[in-house]
Amino acid sequence: MKTRAVILAGGEGSRLGVLTAKRTKPAVPFAGKYRIIDFTLSNCVNSDIFDVMILAQYRPHSLIEHIGSGGPWDLNREFTGGLRIYSPYKARGASDWYLGTADAVQQNFRFIKNTSPDLVLILSGDHIYEMNYDAMVAFHMDHDAALTMATIRVPMDEASRFGVVGVQDDYTVRSFVEKPAEPPSNLANMGVYLFNTKVLNRALWEDHLSHDSSHDFGKDILPRLIRQGERVLAYPYSGYWVDVGTIDSYWQAHMDLLHDKPSINLNDRSWIIHTRTEERPPVRISRDAVVADSMISDGCVISAGARIERSVLSPGVVVHPGAIVRESIVLTDATIQSGAVIERSIIDKIVQIGENSRVGSIETSGRLNTITMIGKKSIVPQNVVIEAGAMIGTDVAESDYASDLVRGDDYIQTMRQAYEV
Repeated sequence: MKTRAVILAGGEGSRLGVLTAKRTKPAVPFAGKYRIIDFTLSNCVNSDIFDVMILAQYRPHSLIEHIGSGGPWDLNREFTGGLRIYSPYKARGASDWYLGTADAVQQNFRFIKNTSPDLVLILSGDHIYEMNYDAMVAFHMDHDAALTMATIRVPMDEASRFGVVGVQDDYTVRSFVEKPAEPPSNLANMGVYLFNTKVLNRALWEDHLSHDSSHDFGKDILPRLIRQGERVLAYPYSGYWVDVGTIDSYWQAHMDLLHDKPSINLNDRSWIIHTRTEERPPVRISRDAVVADSMISDGCVISAGARIERSVLSPGVVVHPGAIVRESIVLTDATIQSGAVIERSIIDKIVQIGENSRVGSIETSGRLNTITMIGKKSIVPQNVVIEAGAMIGTDVAESDYASDLVRGDDYIQTMRQAYEV
């Protein structure tokens, strides 16, 4: 059976705050050296699926630069499979910005079916997990399904955040409700769909003609197919899976990597997470520096007396003498000056943290929204205190700060950004 994978990678990811101010969610860095989309792409090639399409929309530039021709994933193929990236285009017909996940696939369906795949695997580009899609294809074929959707058990108190699936003993899906206020079960939809191509074609066309549809797989396509009596199956998945669509889930997914038995074994040579990386020198850790329960990428420099605890540092991060980083994620080429303290924060690329400044706090007294965020290419001046939960936008300069204290509910922006809002 010929399978073509379609990765939805156009999401704005507004709940990730300043991390998606200049990039789409699947292009957000993760675990030091990766991007979020690397996990879905690697799942494809590790499952022997080498025919991959990516549907992009919101700020796709860094995503396109990262993926290139697909070489790191062995997808730079010219005639048999390979990788293609498609974005919205304006035409004489109905083509326009994607209105929803189903509309994105519908607008590109003529490209999807031009190699006559038997099956179409619809994937999200913003989930962290390792999954053998080949096993899901075998399940789909063995059960003679029209559509197979991957499902996972989640904590009952979190089930309202997901599409909830009702399943019979033979894996047949009997009900589906998107993000119910009172979930009937904790079996959640993972956003991984395997369609027979003819079924997908018909379902998308019916949805396209429906004027009251939101053109979304979870809200519209799945419920309609179940009502029509199509053979929809639930594929059970029991591994680690997380939608890193919020600041808290993004931060927690990093912390999950720092356990003695991490959520995902990035050293597993049988399931390599491929990525595009640049050559960097080895990590340099000076005498008397302390690095504990952390992930440190190539090119980092940890100076004398610095402390790194339960944190993830991307390539090229420089931590000067006496600086402290705790329970934080620091992205590429950020610099933390002497005496600065960073706690429970997310620091984007090329950020400058000034001497003796303090960003975030572990002591939050049970308050919500306590992850502090500093946007790409911003500066935190020396001796400034940024309280837990505050957000600094992108390209913020010293002159944009009104005082040496930024409160926890503040959002500091440049004059240009404030005008645009």
